Amino acid sequence: MTSLEEICKSLVDDVNDALGAAVVDVSSGLLLAVYHNVPYFTQTYLDAVAAAAVDMFRGKTISTVEKLLSGQRGHQVTNMIKEVQMTTERTYHFMIVMPDKPNSMLVLITGRKANLGMGWAAVRGAVPRISPLCP
Repeated sequence: MTSLEEICKSLVDDVNDALGAAVVDVSSGLLLAVYHNVPYFTQTYLDAVAAAAVDMFRGKTISTVEKLLSGQRGHQVTNMIKEVQMTTERTYHFMIVMPDKPNSMLVLITGRKANLGMGWAAVRGAVPRISPLCP
């Protein structure tokens, strides 16, 4: 059986200019699996990136917006953000919540030479392999 770490490694190996991939527990912010090829991606850095990713999906301001939408729509709105792409000066971050495991998220970080379509194709293609291995 393939492990989460092996799937993260295959993502990094298969995507041009990929730097790292991780599976994150969205409810706790803990890393479930990680693989990277960057020496300065220390455990502290990885934990901080995981926490920041969780905040983008389930942070306090997101919860506030969901509560406001719930009031406006007349039904509860929760966990509405499913995918996020973030661009920094030197990187792309592709983030997706597992559709059938809403407390697990995949993050792929690439350099800016990566093709955006290929990044999303790789991330979405990995979902069926990752989801069964998530809690």
